[in-house]
Amino acid sequence: MSEPVPQSDRARDLHARLKEFMRERVEPAQARIQEWDASHERRWQVPPVIEELKRDARGAGLWNLFLPDATHGAGLSNLEYAPLAETMGRVLFAPEVFNCSAPDTGNMEVLHLFGTAAQQERWLAPLLEGRIRSGFAMTEPDVASSDATNVAMRLRREGDEYVLDGRKWWTTGAADPRCAVLIVMGVSEPEADRHHRQSMLLVPMDAPGLRVVRPLKVFGYDDAPNGHVELAFDGVRVPASNLIGDAGSGFAIAQARLGPGRIHHCMRLVGLAQRALEAMVQRAGTREAFGRPLGGHGMAQEAIARSRCEIDQARLLTLHAAAELDRQGNRGARDLIGMIKIVAPEMACRVIDRAIQLHGGAGLSQDHFLAHAYAAARALRLADGPDEVHLAALARSMLKQARDHD
Repeated sequence: MSEPVPQSDRARDLHARLKEFMRERVEPAQARIQEWDASHERRWQVPPVIEELKRDARGAGLWNLFLPDATHGAGLSNLEYAPLAETMGRVLFAPEVFNCSAPDTGNMEVLHLFGTAAQQERWLAPLLEGRIRSGFAMTEPDVASSDATNVAMRLRREGDEYVLDGRKWWTTGAADPRCAVLIVMGVSEPEADRHHRQSMLLVPMDAPGLRVVRPLKVFGYDDAPNGHVELAFDGVRVPASNLIGDAGSGFAIAQARLGPGRIHHCMRLVGLAQRALEAMVQRAGTREAFGRPLGGHGMAQEAIARSRCEIDQARLLTLHAAAELDRQGNRGARDLIGMIKIVAPEMACRVIDRAIQLHGGAGLSQDHFLAHAYAAARALRLADGPDEVHLAALARSMLKQARDHD
């Protein structure tokens, strides 16, 4: 499609080179990744092709494209980065190739904005270089974590240390052998009000008392070697200097972390849905049923047309949110960010489901990317806040605006 918003020459050049790298290097590597993952003995090890692609992407200047700070990243605005995120989103493992994958992106932003010089030297520098990976541990199995103020795990101060006890789960990336550090959100100030009880701590993965309980599957996909795991913290001790920001600032830091991250997620979903639509069109033009190509049947035509409309709508809304995030910051763009988080995952689920339907039984199998793509899209209706939270927050904001104008 034509460029929906003006882009700087630099952003346009980066996007052109990114698309070329995706076409020539990343897309052909999918078969090698799939073959590697088919082996039960090595699937929790990092495929060598990933490290090869990372090295070459960095050498090509396609590295840390998400960071708006030109010192460490590409210096692109959210609006400029959004089409690049869409292109990466076409292949599920592609963001890692360019050091632009969650949860590392959000963790790097937190360390860049709130970390001390010592924290940045120890953890941010190797993350920026792609030498290590990280996890973000907030969600807990025993509380409704869609409300972040419910987080109950204790971060107890004892002298010059914090002691951590409790459970976390759905900690993406913590099973990766390269995962060296977690950002853990828990309760350090139990007597404070509900938005100032939480803090964030840096916890090395090799800290005594930290244990991976089990990997969790999403519709049967374990997403090895990164994984989504349940973690146990049994008397884990870390220096008080591992505190990020001030005690009690965890909730505010989490909100700052999520604004750009939601833009990234939604644009990647647009790219994934666009790829599903292209697969749908290809299938409809080459497969015959009841005496004519699938594309000759009205139901297939409707699936294709509706998908095109919905993808373009979601893309433009997400670009609008990115522009407002650049202009007004997280608070000013809050409603639009909530809107895209409602719209994009639902859209991707619908489009991918239609593509599965047009592919028949093959669409459910490992022979196509669609089943895994659907699992990833469906998970994002819960990750970074479920649909219901964003719907309620958007409605409250609109009602408040109406009252304020009375």
